[in-house]
Amino acid sequence: MTLTQVILVAVFFVATIVGYLLINNVPSLLHTPLMSGMNALSGVTVLGALTATAIAVSSISEGSQVLGYIFGSLAIICAMINVVGGFGITDRMLRMIAKKDKKVK
Repeated sequence: MTLTQVILVAVFFVATIVGYLLINNVPSLLHTPLMSGMNALSGVTVLGALTATAIAVSSISEGSQVLGYIFGSLAIICAMINVVGGFGITDRMLRMIAKKDKKVK
């Protein structure tokens, strides 16, 4: 593993820990608006996965291209599951809030 890879792995783990701690401290009232914003931002993850797949597949040798396709496809699938699932959950939460507002009136 090169020094660059070690730094990238360290940044990934630190970002994971900081993200987990931040999300745990978000009040439930702010959860839906923040989640909607993050779902829109997750579209960038899909673009990143597509770009990384295209670069990886075009820049590696013929024998390793299959591995690039597999990991790239897996990254794209996971990113799309995140986007679609997040918007589905946000829609469900907003429908729950709308039902409560109708009952109050």
